[in-house]
Amino acid sequence: MALSCRQLAFIAVFALFALNAGAERITDARYADPVERYGHFALGRPHEYARLTATTDSGRSLELLLREDEVFEDLVPRLVRLAAGEPDEILAIVSRRDSGSRLMMVRLSGGRLEISARSPAIGTPMRWLNPVGVADLDGDGRAEIAAVTTPHIGGTLRVYRRTGDELVEIAALAGFSNHIYGSKELGLSAPLSIAGRMHLLVPDAARLQLRIIALEGGRLFETGRCVLSAPVTGAMTVISPSAVSLGLLSAQQVIFPDACRK
Repeated sequence: MALSCRQLAFIAVFALFALNAGAERITDARYADPVERYGHFALGRPHEYARLTATTDSGRSLELLLREDEVFEDLVPRLVRLAAGEPDEILAIVSRRDSGSRLMMVRLSGGRLEISARSPAIGTPMRWLNPVGVADLDGDGRAEIAAVTTPHIGGTLRVYRRTGDELVEIAALAGFSNHIYGSKELGLSAPLSIAGRMHLLVPDAARLQLRIIALEGGRLFETGRCVLSAPVTGAMTVISPSAVSLGLLSAQQVIFPDACRK
């Protein structure tokens, strides 16, 4: 019996779904081979690495080696998913001798690790960036990636959207810091849903106020500020849908971001 075009299309879609459902996936990732060839050490020693290794759900171990003028200037690779139904990819920080840091995404393709997308480099050696998080900031069903570039010397919050093999900057706002030079703590900022919409919670440049930032109409704007009793030095922890705990120089402080909105 001949099948109709609609039946054939359904079979093709089902087969593709089944293939993707059974595809090998990355389950864990880490850095290896600490090196001294870059020598910035924004996170202290030994946190510049030559190699990324990943484990898959089939038990295979894979690796990606960087070129000689690059290092992973990072602590732990992040497994992220930019849209529902897509496989997890690795988000990492890579620094190059002549141009400083950039974001890099790595995926599993053809049974091996490959670079799938990169952001523009900062453009100056020994300049670093710290991710804020991955979240759907504009409600279109696809996540953006937020990071603070140069958090030690007047940081800028930048939001990137994946377009092909590039992480394209779509919005930026100055006046932030989410890292202390030499510290191993990267979690001073985070995305949070407030009133049903994703926001970015990022300390100001002095780390004495927590700025609440939204993305709308292709630009970042501040919707509020929470005054802190001391500079942020420790991790931000979401303790409820409406509250976060911040590690300050003096003690922990619980913040209710919605109460700080304009």
